[in-house]
Amino acid sequence: MRDSSCDLVSIIMPSYNTGKYIAQSIQSVQRQTYKNWELIIVDDCSSDDTDEQIKPFLQDKRIRYYKNEANSGAAVSRNKAIREAKGRWIAFLDSDDLWKTNKIEKQIEFMEKNHYAFSYTAYKEIDENGESTGVTITGPKRITKRGMYNYCWPGCLTVMYDASVIGLIQIDSIRKNNDYAMWLKAIRKADCYLLDQTLALYRRGREGSISTNKYGELIKWHYRLFHDIEKFSIVSSSFATVRNMFYGTYKKIRYVKKRNSET
Repeated sequence: MRDSSCDLVSIIMPSYNTGKYIAQSIQSVQRQTYKNWELIIVDDCSSDDTDEQIKPFLQDKRIRYYKNEANSGAAVSRNKAIREAKGRWIAFLDSDDLWKTNKIEKQIEFMEKNHYAFSYTAYKEIDENGESTGVTITGPKRITKRGMYNYCWPGCLTVMYDASVIGLIQIDSIRKNNDYAMWLKAIRKADCYLLDQTLALYRRGREGSISTNKYGELIKWHYRLFHDIEKFSIVSSSFATVRNMFYGTYKKIRYVKKRNSET
């Protein structure tokens, strides 16, 4: 694979109290078969040992580490990391999730071959101990603007986009659904395409993650995304939230596969 400076991949990693997992996440980046990357970590004032876990990795000059002055949420952390990005390709990995070793290589190959500017992949779930839950999640082969408003199909840890087409996205500060807010901006520039290979591992059920929130909280944050960030009316925001819940159920039926499998 071509590995020149114009193909630098900027990996965006917000962190907050993931000292137990972040070393594994960084190592999954370092093990990539594609070597032309930079990892930009922005910590949101962690109160655990995240700092100590990151320090040994800073010997790798491809890794840069920043800290917010005050706890501000993942949107602020992602915005800062994206502003610091130097690469053509922007990829996302949360500090408790993992990538398969050929994730970047496969995804860039897929995007360049098909002239795509925005893509995502399938992924598997693991529990807080790194054990497989037997769940694999995929999605539609092509997501249009309308399709993205229907539901947030891509897993954040699987997304990559071409900044030369889409730009360096900055979003309004919202505590939850900030990845969805990014995709709603990106989809205005390019449709999103699925590479239907399992190239990432999503850690589900960790304390403090959105996957542990109750449905009432999820509905509230979906409504705020449409009303406060997308500036929909009260009626339109309510309709979009209900539609999102409907497609969330559809996703579980159509795109979530449960079986015993190895990670």
